[in-house]
Amino acid sequence: MEFLTTFMDIVLHLDKHLDSIIRNYGIWTHLLLFAIIFCETGLVVTPILPGDSLLFAAGTFAALGSLDLAGLMVSLSVAAVLGDTVNYWIGSLVGPRVFHKEGSRLLNKEHLKRTHEFYEKYGGKTIIIARFVPIIRTFAPFVAGIGSMTYSHFISYNVVGGVGWIAILVLAGYFFGNIPTVREHFSLVILAIIIISILPGVIEFVRQRYGKR
Repeated sequence: MEFLTTFMDIVLHLDKHLDSIIRNYGIWTHLLLFAIIFCETGLVVTPILPGDSLLFAAGTFAALGSLDLAGLMVSLSVAAVLGDTVNYWIGSLVGPRVFHKEGSRLLNKEHLKRTHEFYEKYGGKTIIIARFVPIIRTFAPFVAGIGSMTYSHFISYNVVGGVGWIAILVLAGYFFGNIPTVREHFSLVILAIIIISILPGVIEFVRQRYGKR
């Protein structure tokens, strides 16, 4: 319970925590952001990391000059593409055994199933669409590795989705994060980003439940 409270405090007050990190570590903050984005996209066991809100907050500090915008765009795009690539190969190597294993402690079978349903509906474009949907974002490349999608096919969607995801959210923070109203209600903005990003998944879940009934 204490861990959850601390985690929520970090997520909802990213501006304060990121400001503290920048003051203490300076340019090394770029490396920390790289690691977080890589882990969220590359490690299938860490889907709860705050990718969307973190990118928005990073863009906000880039506008203040505390972080380098070009450095953020390049390094985080590399982290996103590299993370999905690693996740794809993990899925390719160990995925089939994990997917068919009941009661896995590391992976949520329901998340895997829901991601598989995304593929059934959207095909390869899932790699791009999933970038903007938390949890699905982490499981999409893993499921792609399990399936029959070739890496040459996967990488094109990976690059487009990864670069687009980073650009949209970092630039959104860069241009809008320091508007006085946004700065004064930054926690609410972060919460709105989280809600908006998970809303498509919630709608799809409700639609399928209602459709089955």
